[in-house]
Amino acid sequence: MKLWDRLRFRLSGLIGPRMLAGFTRADGVFLRRVRISNMTRIEHPHKLQLEDNIFIGHFNMVDASGGLYISEGCQITNHVSLLTHSSHDTLRLYGAGYLDHHNHVGYLKKPSLIGAYSFIGPHSVLMPGVRLGKGTLVSAYAQVASGDYPDFAILAGNPARIVGDTRERDAPFLAAHPELKPLYEAWAHES
Repeated sequence: MKLWDRLRFRLSGLIGPRMLAGFTRADGVFLRRVRISNMTRIEHPHKLQLEDNIFIGHFNMVDASGGLYISEGCQITNHVSLLTHSSHDTLRLYGAGYLDHHNHVGYLKKPSLIGAYSFIGPHSVLMPGVRLGKGTLVSAYAQVASGDYPDFAILAGNPARIVGDTRERDAPFLAAHPELKPLYEAWAHES
């Protein structure tokens, strides 16, 4: 993050949780419709690729060390962990000798992707290597294991599994408000 962004995040913490509008990506592009809480921790921001119109709420851990791509229109609620690396297996294997070794067995580092207009519910964990399709809904308290998940999946549980399709949830709203159908189809039918 640019120096101003880092300073703004630090100073805003003195007055409590606040949503900050605008974000400058590592490539210098300013995203005016991104809102990120000053209480969200972003690790390795230079490996975080955001599109515009994203909401990342309070008290989240965003680990981009392995590469993290968050597509347009995503909402990440509160107390969420987005992980792209994990050393918990390695620490158990090496114990106190962890720091004395390199190229650890069991160390996991994989890029993750969150598809456009997805929703990540509170207290959920996305493990390294997760690839969520567009329009995905991750329910509260879900733990999503590494792997690819289809567009419009509703994920719930620990471990998370597919329990529904967001298009079915959206159908009654679109039927009651047909004027929204072109807007919905504009992103939902993109490849």
